[in-house]
Amino acid sequence: MKILLMGNPNVGKSVVFSRLTGVNVMASNYPGTTVGYTKGSLKIGKNTLEIIDVPGTYSLTPSCRAEEVARDMFLNENPDLIINVIDATNLERNLYLTLQILEQGIPTIIVMNMWDVAKRRGIHINIEKLEDALKTVVIPSVAVTGEGIIQVVDSITHFLDNKNKFKPSFKKMQDNERWAFIGTILTNLQKIEHRHPSILERLEDASVNPISGFLIAIFVIFVTLQVVVGLGELLIDYILDPIYFDYYGPFITNVVGSIFPDGFINEILIGTGYEYTESFGLLTTGVYVIFAVVLPFILTFYFMLGLLEDFGYLPRLAVLIDSIMHKLGLHGYSIIPVILGFGCNVPAVLSTRILEGKREKFIAAAIIALSVPCMAQTAVIIGLLGRYGIQYIAIVYGTLFLLFVSLGFILNKLLKGESPEIFLEIPPYRIPHFKTLLKKTWIRVKGFLIEAIPFVSVGILLINILYIIGFMDALTNFLAPIISTLLGLPKDAVGALLLGFLRKDIATAMLAPLNLTANQLVVASTVLAVSFPCIATFVVLLKELGVKDLLKIVSLMIILAITVGTILNIVLGVLS
Repeated sequence: MKILLMGNPNVGKSVVFSRLTGVNVMASNYPGTTVGYTKGSLKIGKNTLEIIDVPGTYSLTPSCRAEEVARDMFLNENPDLIINVIDATNLERNLYLTLQILEQGIPTIIVMNMWDVAKRRGIHINIEKLEDALKTVVIPSVAVTGEGIIQVVDSITHFLDNKNKFKPSFKKMQDNERWAFIGTILTNLQKIEHRHPSILERLEDASVNPISGFLIAIFVIFVTLQVVVGLGELLIDYILDPIYFDYYGPFITNVVGSIFPDGFINEILIGTGYEYTESFGLLTTGVYVIFAVVLPFILTFYFMLGLLEDFGYLPRLAVLIDSIMHKLGLHGYSIIPVILGFGCNVPAVLSTRILEGKREKFIAAAIIALSVPCMAQTAVIIGLLGRYGIQYIAIVYGTLFLLFVSLGFILNKLLKGESPEIFLEIPPYRIPHFKTLLKKTWIRVKGFLIEAIPFVSVGILLINILYIIGFMDALTNFLAPIISTLLGLPKDAVGALLLGFLRKDIATAMLAPLNLTANQLVVASTVLAVSFPCIATFVVLLKELGVKDLLKIVSLMIILAITVGTILNIVLGVLS
């Protein structure tokens, strides 16, 4: 038996889904799209029911790709039962979708979520009369506390026992008839009494105010990055690095060495050299990059992202920044991938899926890959240049900021098409449900690992082979004169620049023993930030954008890295 969980965005569907399904859930993309949904199961007696959390939609007449998927799932999945979650604080908007669902004649249970918020706001709804008007079951619910969930399960059980009697009889209506019907319900079944705004409601208004909103945004972004970086580094320093260097690295090296003491297979699996993180081995560097470099920041970022989502802040940030991002060919929600990029570019590129058009995804992915350094690289840059003075750090990040703005502006002018207007629901602030937040984080992290591991492994394998056959050494010798002439860097720096393809933070750190001047460090750090992303980001770009668009971004990287590095070299030389 199949149950679809449907409703508008931000009505608490994910919490209801979590309450009903527990931990046995699976995340995937709808066929032919990058729109994700989750699927789980609920066992009642001897019956195992499949529950699908459909992407949020305001209507069965779609206005974006996510709503198209919601409509297609409703029409094509042949559900036995619909659980329609609605927001008790906004009946007028929610009931339009409810009526469209009821008109299709599919058995439906209505879960009126956020019942506690409605009462605090002085909203009173006559549930009995609403059930009579809609000719189906309506259950008041506070999903974050579990209130009403037992009644939902009881109603599903009642449906299982009385399928033949659970047929709604609701006539199909035109748009004007639906709105007139909704108006009648609001007039007769809902009463609102005046009350003073709460602290959270005052904070909601301040969050979208042009002045206080930007101050709040700066604070939220700063705290988010601090938490992500702090927790990520703690995981690396005290858990993942010790496990890798003290146990896993020696163990896997000995195991492979005992079977393949030397030769091609040994070099493919273990790599060359004594440093596990730089040996390019499939079972050494390949494992380290995924689990000890990317995963900690993926884990902490997705947790913080889910926290901001469930609290209700991200839509406000998107609205606040929308007018600025439009000048770069994007809309406000693209700020989310950008913020993610400052922690790790991999989840940033993956999160461009929330953007609707192919043009937007390309622009966002391009400016992130070329001008947003990850937190690990930022830490190394600050460590290298900080001793020479903050002005050198400012030059690097000032250059990247100018590149971010100018690249977005130019791509917006060159690429055909328009940036869509931002249409999103701004939910009230509410305290997140911790269990649901952890489940959402785990689903996203698991999805990343399933998607990233094969691609990163293939990339590591390819780089390893290129090193073994001598291609990378030949490339170093070929590029040395160009690097020295245009960028003013010694030949020894070429190896570090090429290593940036594997890990930019390690590549930047390898500049330290080269005895470069402050100016040379500025040029090299900037070129590394602009040039090829790390291999994990590279393969995710390939997966998300395809070969054609990836080649466009690679071409931009090469041109811009050389151009920006050359200009910096000349300007800094003149100023010196």
